[in-house]
Amino acid sequence: MKIRIKDNSIRFRLTQSEVSELGEKGIVSSFTEFVDRPFIYAIERTDDRALSAAFIENKIVMKMPAAMVEELVSTDIVGFDGQAGLVKLLVEKDFVCIDNTMEDQSDNYPNPNLKC
Repeated sequence: MKIRIKDNSIRFRLTQSEVSELGEKGIVSSFTEFVDRPFIYAIERTDDRALSAAFIENKIVMKMPAAMVEELVSTDIVGFDGQAGLVKLLVEKDFVCIDNTMEDQSDNYPNPNLKC
């Protein structure tokens, strides 16, 4: 899972297996190991009606409605966005990059903009 934070926006990008895990377990998470403690980022399925987010201690949790999770898992929809106060939220499927990259993209979704 990738997370991008820029000013007042947070974007999570999920691989195919992460989307499946979110659908099956209701949670997917990852972390960056810093010297004194990890920075944890996660998406949790909720019964809420809209995306929301919380930042507590060293953890960001995006709370995603169960209906959105189901749609992300079972359709071609790319993602969902929302707002939590001043912070814009976005959850989306991670596509294979069009340009060359050294990153492992074997679990990413096929990019619809690639022409073979």
